[in-house]
Amino acid sequence: MIRYPRIIAHRCGGHLAMENSIAGLLAAKRAGCRAVEFDVMLTRDGVPILMHDETLERTTHCKGAVAALTLAEIRACDPRVPTLAEAIGMCERLGLWANVELKPAAGHEEETGAVVGRWLARHWHGQGVISSFSEKSALAARHELPEAAFALLCDRLPEDWQARLSRLGAVAVHLNAVHADEATAHDLASAGIPWAAWTVNDRATAERLFTLGAAAIFTDRPDLW
Repeated sequence: MIRYPRIIAHRCGGHLAMENSIAGLLAAKRAGCRAVEFDVMLTRDGVPILMHDETLERTTHCKGAVAALTLAEIRACDPRVPTLAEAIGMCERLGLWANVELKPAAGHEEETGAVVGRWLARHWHGQGVISSFSEKSALAARHELPEAAFALLCDRLPEDWQARLSRLGAVAVHLNAVHADEATAHDLASAGIPWAAWTVNDRATAERLFTLGAAAIFTDRPDLW
């Protein structure tokens, strides 16, 4: 069974730094966090970078779609945007467990999973878990990473969750904290499936989830714990 650190910094460092950034990883470590989550998307030239949105305006100094620009073009307007290789390298140096979330741009689901999966198969030490809202992307990555730990990522536990877990070979579930109730926790516990909840930024909610049996929470406030 996969072992989760209880507190996972959302998008590298939550609100402590630019999201999905090396600065975020460093901030999470300074806050005492042992685990981080980050999003991975492909540039036009097929380089995996840390990015949540399909467009760049919200979190960077750049404009346009991630999938329409090369790494060099993105770095020219904002050098803070890290590659997956840089993020994983920093996680290894800092001793951080990582949830690598595949975040494909529309139309790039299978390509994203395959490219990221191949890179991780060659370079990653495997300390963490892989997830994606895109089943196509997750399955493509699974093809490249037959031994890696995967989690089923969903807003709420779907009725066919056991079939989805089986298709992916997933060993855990990540779901929205709003939908993590007693019935859901009971179903997962009965099946021996660990689960983690996102995104939790207050102690009362965290205590409720841990009482229900959550293995971990994702938080924008790793400095609170």
